[in-house]
Amino acid sequence: MHRPYQQIQRRKSRVVNVGNVSIGGDNQIAVQTMTNTLTSNAKDTLEQIERSAKLGVDIVRVSVPDKESSNSLKEIVKHSSVPIVADIHFHYQRGIEAANNGASCIRINPGNIGSIDRIKEVIKAAKDNNCSIRVGVNAGSLEKQILEKYSEPTPEALVESAKLNIKILEDNDFTNFKISVKSSDIFMSIKAYEQLAELCDYPLHLGITEAGGKRAGSIKSSIGVGNLLLRGIGDTIRISLSDEPEEEVRVGFEILKSLGLRNRGVKIISCPSCARQQFEVIKTVKNLEKKLDDISTPITVSIIGCVVNGPGEATMTNIGITGGGNDTHMIYLDGKKNNVVKNVDLENYLEKIIRKKTKELELNQ
Repeated sequence: MHRPYQQIQRRKSRVVNVGNVSIGGDNQIAVQTMTNTLTSNAKDTLEQIERSAKLGVDIVRVSVPDKESSNSLKEIVKHSSVPIVADIHFHYQRGIEAANNGASCIRINPGNIGSIDRIKEVIKAAKDNNCSIRVGVNAGSLEKQILEKYSEPTPEALVESAKLNIKILEDNDFTNFKISVKSSDIFMSIKAYEQLAELCDYPLHLGITEAGGKRAGSIKSSIGVGNLLLRGIGDTIRISLSDEPEEEVRVGFEILKSLGLRNRGVKIISCPSCARQQFEVIKTVKNLEKKLDDISTPITVSIIGCVVNGPGEATMTNIGITGGGNDTHMIYLDGKKNNVVKNVDLENYLEKIIRKKTKELELNQ
């Protein structure tokens, strides 16, 4: 099949383990999401985690704001099929409890975790439990002294916060960590990550924080995260959307797939449709995306409404359809014409042949 015109040369970083997932080095870029249930409700939280796991998520973060959530975390970790990151703010004790209760990683925001002594206690708990740490610097919650110095959040302020906290961890002989320097401002985020990438070799967790709803947030994240990934920066990503975690996972994978950095599931190449279309392209694509959500084997499918670009696109995909007149359409397999279909339920027909081809690809792996 068609190979990407150019491959991204990734920044060299050291490797950090989050449970059984390795971040950095030559490891694939991990996709993360975060639950939005009450962590104290282990049942609902686990159900949400597993829905994301079915879509291929590598790591899931849960917020641990109180003692009840901390107690529930132990049950969540026990039954989760993916590593769990505990998100800690304000209460350093929750970080200690999270490490003791089996979290694979603790995310701490140095700007609000407390004194250095408290951070040291969290580090000790992480060491004792083979738990990694994410230093989560955020433009909305920088340390008081840094805000006083810079007056407002800037890329330099974000990086200075990261440097301060890297030093604290290294001074305590702890290097099992990754870093993020997030902002809701795309330009600030990009510049901060670029600067940080030059200063250290720790793995970087990418994201545009508080990006917005599904449409706006997906676009904003694609520009910001995609820009950095194109430059080879980034080892794991989380797409922050005001939506269900599953949507974050879908968007995360689409960004990586579009850049040739991950290759999972069905990749649909489709036209926007116009007056030339010979079948309902938009409806067909929307419904197939939902129906084929469960497929993890990489497969490319072109769905083109007419013969202008259809044959050309079909030569570069595993399965292709080009719309023809009189409800007669050409089907391509592995880039070659295979058969003509006429007066069929296209959605069901395409789903059937895609699943059949997927099984063939699985057997040949």
